[in-house]
Amino acid sequence: MIEIEDLVKRFGNQTVLDGINLQVHPGETMVIMGGSGSGKSTLLRHMIGTYAPDEGTVKLLGQDLAEQDEEGLNAIRKQFGILFQSGALFQSLTVAENVALPLEEHTDLDSNIIDFMVKIKLELVGLREASHKYPSQISGGMKKRAGLARALSLDPKILFYDEPSAGLDPVTSASIDQLMIDLTRKLGVASVVVTHEMDSAFTIADRMAMLNKGKMIMVDRREAYEALRDHPGDRLDELNEDQQLIRQFLRGDPEGPMSETHTENSYEADLLGPDLGKLHGGRSIQTTRRIK
Repeated sequence: MIEIEDLVKRFGNQTVLDGINLQVHPGETMVIMGGSGSGKSTLLRHMIGTYAPDEGTVKLLGQDLAEQDEEGLNAIRKQFGILFQSGALFQSLTVAENVALPLEEHTDLDSNIIDFMVKIKLELVGLREASHKYPSQISGGMKKRAGLARALSLDPKILFYDEPSAGLDPVTSASIDQLMIDLTRKLGVASVVVTHEMDSAFTIADRMAMLNKGKMIMVDRREAYEALRDHPGDRLDELNEDQQLIRQFLRGDPEGPMSETHTENSYEADLLGPDLGKLHGGRSIQTTRRIK
């Protein structure tokens, strides 16, 4: 469904994605994780055709996105749906009107057929009885469900989720997770989920991908990530640096490779300038203490 090969993206002198390779198969849920600034959002934007690669290829449903004109991209976009982090509903439209909008814009269906399909989509996400309400009249969890119903309106083959559990209480978050699992099973869509919520990730994922500083450091089944998460802390020497970093992220530990900072210049050189830093050496610390 999705095939990414040697993807590189730069903004100026900064390389945000560095040689990314990833495949997403029909009917599976792929969870993409990583710390802030690791490149998750940039990768997602490449998969939906918002960004074009500087190097490498991104294919959806067998088609290279970079080779498409605007008409071709729009045709591909009709085959996937997106649940945005905020739900991104139009505030002036009811829930039903939000779900109907893609059908009205991109099909020639009669209004009666559109109404019929809207009811089906809302029933799938448990919102049919709220169809007449406006976004301001429903809860955060209901907004996510309404956004998901809209994402399903054109019967997509791929669903993208951007932080689907963000801002939700644990019970509502768990219900959204279960809804995602049920929809994947019922509809057979491929799902790509970008999330920081580890409880959610381990609930919904078939496979997981970990980004760090623009590099894909591990793509594997959920069970392999569970083994790293549960690896004993007194046997960390059995893991390489990437595995230790992933374990720290999965567990939310404050200390580990992910927390370490590496700079080219010493603290003394950065504080006093390279020449004074070399001149003072160890004495520069004593100098800063006297100043304090």
